[in-house]
Amino acid sequence: MAGRLTPRQAGPPSRVAGPVGPPRRASPGRVRAWVPDGPLDLALVLGPLRRGPGDPTYRALPDGSVWRCGLTPSGPGTLRVRALGGEVRGEAWGPGAEWLLEGLPSLLGADDDPTRFTPRHRLVAMTRHRRPGLRLTRTGLVLESLIPSVLEQKVTTVEAYRAWRLLVTRFGLPAPGPAPAGMRVMPEPRTWARIPSWEWHGAGVDDKRASTVLRAVRVAGRLEEAARMDPVAARERLERVAGIGPWTSAEVVQRSHGAADEVTVGDLHLPGIVGWALAGDRDADDDEMLRLLEPYTGQRHRAARLVLLSGRVPPRRAPRAAPRDFRRL
Repeated sequence: MAGRLTPRQAGPPSRVAGPVGPPRRASPGRVRAWVPDGPLDLALVLGPLRRGPGDPTYRALPDGSVWRCGLTPSGPGTLRVRALGGEVRGEAWGPGAEWLLEGLPSLLGADDDPTRFTPRHRLVAMTRHRRPGLRLTRTGLVLESLIPSVLEQKVTTVEAYRAWRLLVTRFGLPAPGPAPAGMRVMPEPRTWARIPSWEWHGAGVDDKRASTVLRAVRVAGRLEEAARMDPVAARERLERVAGIGPWTSAEVVQRSHGAADEVTVGDLHLPGIVGWALAGDRDADDDEMLRLLEPYTGQRHRAARLVLLSGRVPPRRAPRAAPRDFRRL
């Protein structure tokens, strides 16, 4: 795809968030009820949008509700989703409320068709039977999946989740409505562009990943257009930004597009997990993983998710690496 991406103007950062706590009382938001055409597990469907237990943009409460803050084309918004019997009820607040409710069915997998998937391995078939409520979410938003995916490049998930939590809490927008205290909306592109270098460093983000985020937010408008493209074309556009490769683009379109076939390559653990689960090969590389997933062409990402949900992983060979302290570097 030809053409050049045009940067957007930067602006000032936001204030810090308040303490974590229960939802605040506020006026009712806009409401939408939706009835799925089959089993639906909110935790399974929306779980991939959660970047660690302390993610300030996502909260799952004991009452079964899921809260999510998003930066929509209409502005920041807060969405609460609850399953009530066979119906799902969404309630939203803020300038982005209408946009969030309009996209509620897609967010909960209405664009996904699990019936197109045929298990080819006993483990996959058993996991699918035990997880009938799995649908692939489609957010319709690119940047909110891209930035945390960039932060996850070449580091442990603990390090990446910490960086996302600190940066969103420090520079994010207040969550509209009665969101649980401590929730924030991801910073606007112009705010990301003005985060000082020492703030990136304090969050444990090296210059390479920080520079990739800065390049991406300067062309945020062009990248968000990719949400209306097919997944292959969207990945092509994303990978035109230096620092965004196949691993990152796949992680993005799996969430932004609900892309059932876009499997992640270049991952440190996934090939070994798939190889062990499907062939007893803990040393499988990307080529072997793709060979094992070939019978699922068109649904390879779903097959990989079912493998991960099966819980069958190879025995660990070495202790988990400790997070690095970038403040000492």
